[in-house]
Amino acid sequence: MTTAVMGTSEPGTDDLSVWPRSTARHAHGGLSVGGVELADVAQRFGTPVYVLDEGEVRERCRTYRDAFPEAEVLYAAKAFLSRAMVRWVHEEGLGLDVCSAGELEPAVAAGFPPERIVLHGNAKSPYDITSALRLGVGRIVIDSPSEIARIAAAIGPERRQKVLVRVVPGVSAGGHDKIRTGTEGQKFGLSVRDGSAQHAVARVLAQPRLELTGLHCHIGSQITEVKPYLTALRRMVGLMARIRDAHGITLPELDLGGGHGIAYRPGEAALDVTALARRLRSELTASCSAAGIPVPRLAIEPGRAVVGPAGVALYRVLAVKHTGDTVFVAVDGGMSDNPRPALYGARYAPRLIGRASTAAPRTATVVGRHCEAGDVLAAGVELPGDVRPGDLIAVPVAGAYQLSMASGYNMVGRPPVVAVHEGAARLLVRRETLEDLRRRDVGA
Repeated sequence: MTTAVMGTSEPGTDDLSVWPRSTARHAHGGLSVGGVELADVAQRFGTPVYVLDEGEVRERCRTYRDAFPEAEVLYAAKAFLSRAMVRWVHEEGLGLDVCSAGELEPAVAAGFPPERIVLHGNAKSPYDITSALRLGVGRIVIDSPSEIARIAAAIGPERRQKVLVRVVPGVSAGGHDKIRTGTEGQKFGLSVRDGSAQHAVARVLAQPRLELTGLHCHIGSQITEVKPYLTALRRMVGLMARIRDAHGITLPELDLGGGHGIAYRPGEAALDVTALARRLRSELTASCSAAGIPVPRLAIEPGRAVVGPAGVALYRVLAVKHTGDTVFVAVDGGMSDNPRPALYGARYAPRLIGRASTAAPRTATVVGRHCEAGDVLAAGVELPGDVRPGDLIAVPVAGAYQLSMASGYNMVGRPPVVAVHEGAARLLVRRETLEDLRRRDVGA
């Protein structure tokens, strides 16, 4: 017997509200996602393993398309990218936002139309630029003055490249200092306050091979309130009006980036995408009317909010250690497959799966296998008091910024990605093996 989870329960130790909507409970203590029991995935593919619910990804893509029917919705590939993900995003009508040739070239090879791709990056390599021009990306976002001449010089004769200028709007937002990108004093974008953005616009307009189609900003990540986006929008529209006055041109595009926050634990806030769309639409109309400029086409770049809640990470418990008043539950993964807790203090809600337990819950700290005291996946969480080696631990909201940020620390090898959908599981990305690691070492 299973019970579907709709994400409406009150926070608690058995709350599944942050899990994929397809999650179902089983009487023996198991969970299934996409019609596939997670314990079976662990048995078949080993652990650690990332499980990705295809249906959840597609549903979240449709939510964005429905909320922003008149806008360009670009999936931020840095959150997670694979050939299957490229296909899902394309089939659901989204564009793509990439940060390197390493993200761009596989996407195009997988069939994604390059004209619907935007290339970002504060320090684009020569190969990033030549690859983008060779493949014909739709937009390149200029992030520094030096890129203007470099991109223009790399464009072939009788060709033009559409570009956006990334602006720092002076808005502070985001879940951690390291992911706040809309203020002065960080590496991204060109400042309005010191005139760098205006100067870059003038230089782009002086390049006959560059076509300035609009402005771009990104104010941060893991943002759960609408207000910072409205503030950024007003400031960007104001700059567009000043560009019109100074240069006599009307820019047709405005890209507000992404950073849409999600709940990692029950009870946490998440950005309301429908409310965001409604209020941005209203504010854009009002601001443009006040500035006397036409309403530009809006673009947004969700990544985490599309794929994050669709993922679950599965681990096997290797050891349980009682040190003073702390119970350490050590698993067979850690910071090499999820560096977010160490980088940003990210917090998760792991749970025991695969067996029923009647033991009273006990506060525990789930740690990884790596040789770092900071290798902690989840501190101060409730797990059954009888958790033991061999148990399975599942961590929800694991679809974004885990595999894409995974490392080779301790030469453990990165986990595989398994898609689940309509009762079937299939391998998307295979496990990185020790042989893979050895082949890279070509010295003697």
